[in-house]
Amino acid sequence: MLAIAGGLGASVAFAAAALCNARASRMIGAWSLLAWVALVGLAVAGPAAAVAGIPAGVPSGAWAWLAVAGVGNVLGLLAAYSALRRGQVGLIAPIVSTEGAVAAAVAALAGEPIGVLAGLLLVVMVLGVVTAGASARSEAPAAGPDRAPGLGVALAVVAAGAFGASLYATARAGTELPLAWVLLAPRAIGVTVVLVPLLLLGRLQLTGAALPLVVASGLAEVVGFVCFTVGAQHGIAVTSVLTSQFGAVAAIAAFVLFGERLGRIQVGAIAMIVVAVGALAAVQA
Repeated sequence: MLAIAGGLGASVAFAAAALCNARASRMIGAWSLLAWVALVGLAVAGPAAAVAGIPAGVPSGAWAWLAVAGVGNVLGLLAAYSALRRGQVGLIAPIVSTEGAVAAAVAALAGEPIGVLAGLLLVVMVLGVVTAGASARSEAPAAGPDRAPGLGVALAVVAAGAFGASLYATARAGTELPLAWVLLAPRAIGVTVVLVPLLLLGRLQLTGAALPLVVASGLAEVVGFVCFTVGAQHGIAVTSVLTSQFGAVAAIAAFVLFGERLGRIQVGAIAMIVVAVGALAAVQA
């Protein structure tokens, strides 16, 4: 049950982050957004890692998984922010959310048993996520010079692959390293390779309107990773695919908050996802 609770908690947190990012990326750009989100996360994870101290006796492989997790997360965030700057949330978020399917597929290939019925339900959820993304449409008028739905979709696919690798690596690192260090890696990398160079070049942007969105996104990212890491310790595949439900949650929220319209096929896909989640919870109970 902890795998299910962790995955669902992560899905809600990541959906909230996606909604904030969709607006903030159009205000300050993907690079500046990534820099500030990393800084907010570092402000939370840094002190926690300092309190935990440098772990002793950790296998070198765990540090390697941590590095993969950090780099994958940074690349995924940059691609996702760039995609949200160019396309509708209802289209981009469900595509990015297939990251869970990528991580689950890697876990299954690595030998994690998930059961036949659970595996079929995971497949149903993945199909629902893909269908929801493919059928997304909006009544909101296109706005902004960077609106390019085709490029947005391509960037969303890149983000899904990077996030999937990062999620699996995060889960593996989380079995050997304290949670605080798992959270620290991507934030520290983001600050080092993105924020500092932008600051030195004088290209770091932030507006008053974007500030609360940046803070909310950074905190939501941390909460999402805490939920995912805890859940993944009890089942990487289940937690990963349930985390991917943030795409459906974000699509519904975008409909309510931003006026993005859900087509009939997308509504059916989201219903399929919800039913599959409930069935999986019953199977795993």
